Amino acid sequence: MAFLVHLLVCVFGMGSWVAINGLWVELPLLVMELPEGWHLPSYLTVVIQLANIGPLLVTLLHRFRPGCLSEVPIIFTILTVGTVACVLFAFIWNVTSRVQTGHHSIAFVVLTFFLALVDCTSSVTFLPFMSRLPSYYLTTFFVGEGFSGLLPALVALAQGSGITTCVNVTASLDVTPSPVTTGETHGTQGPSSPTGWAPASRLESRYLPARFSPLVFFLLLAGMMGCCLLAFLLLQRRARAQQGSIEDLLQSQVTLHSIRPREEKDAGPLDPVEGSKGKGHLEEKVATLHPAQLAFIYTLVAFVNALTNGVLPSVQTYSCLPYGPVAYHLSATLSSVASPLTCFLSIFLPNRSLPFLGVITVLGTGFGAYNMAMAAMSPCPLLQGHWGGEVLIVMSWVLFSACLSYIKVMLGVILRDRSRSALVWCGAAVQLGSLVGALLMFPLVNVLRLFASADFCSLDCAA
Repeated sequence: MAFLVHLLVCVFGMGSWVAINGLWVELPLLVMELPEGWHLPSYLTVVIQLANIGPLLVTLLHRFRPGCLSEVPIIFTILTVGTVACVLFAFIWNVTSRVQTGHHSIAFVVLTFFLALVDCTSSVTFLPFMSRLPSYYLTTFFVGEGFSGLLPALVALAQGSGITTCVNVTASLDVTPSPVTTGETHGTQGPSSPTGWAPASRLESRYLPARFSPLVFFLLLAGMMGCCLLAFLLLQRRARAQQGSIEDLLQSQVTLHSIRPREEKDAGPLDPVEGSKGKGHLEEKVATLHPAQLAFIYTLVAFVNALTNGVLPSVQTYSCLPYGPVAYHLSATLSSVASPLTCFLSIFLPNRSLPFLGVITVLGTGFGAYNMAMAAMSPCPLLQGHWGGEVLIVMSWVLFSACLSYIKVMLGVILRDRSRSALVWCGAAVQLGSLVGALLMFPLVNVLRLFASADFCSLDCAA
């Protein structure tokens, strides 16, 4: 039974960001047909951040009207909306509308907003719901959240989305010979051949055809969201049944206590020494956090999510593609694997020490800084063209994901043991950090264009 609950919690956690993660990994295929082309990711970044209106409203209601809002109907609503939106995506993702002088993907953008609203709001509703279950299920929830990035990536990999190959392209150039001055005679030599067309060849990156269409991909995504909804309903049913059992048990204890003899009542249920030991054990389990420690924890939550959800994903292609498509796909896939694997390992290697978590955060930030530096040096980063550079960039992305995923789990466990309200504010800090990270990187990437893209097939960094 416990294994089944862990499985349901994992599937439930997977639904937190599976829709938006799936949309991102499918973009290489979508931009080939949508009129916005590769400008589409910039628009999606803005749309996703606008969806933060959902968690903002939930957090404000929790702050000013505590107790008036239950997360259960909200979760049911957003998961239903997410499932329906994925089904609609399958059939109308490429429908365009004429706006002023051109065609635009209005349906695509609107559906993206609803998917983003689902995923953003999950940050401030899924975690509070987990407070209804024993604390040891929270780690399993974070494992499922890690799978929300891994499963769409594996499906996209099987589909062939974003996989490129080098193609030899031959183009005809207009060649008009000009007079040539020779060194021996200092005279002018006329053209030896008439004006004509000369062939010129070069290597270019081309996307391989997909094994199945975006329609199938979005239907699979809808299936994942449907599984998450089903898992939530089963977990809610179990939590309600467990709550009823607890109420029955408390009622039975009250009845027994009322008919207990006076002598037994006065003696007390426990020896005073045993009672003091039990109380001390409870106080050890839920340690008191000082305001400075709470501020540090929430700041760490916001900082870590700013890096993992906003800053570094914006530059992953710039840091990896100069090393080739294999390095890019390995870094994207293995870093997605590292997240749930680290969450699973945290069950056996927990450490709630704030100084230790601070050190791990610094270590993960160091790997992130290396990734950012390689992106800034694109299209010719360090060790480009050498196998050592490929190994370093892949390992750096994997360790970055592993370190900061461990931090997320441990901070969530600490706040879970504090209160349900702490988990609501944890979700708000997650969204705030993600918003700040995305807004910081958007002008750097899309307006100032501080990062240069690389075509591995035609790249020449010998100079």
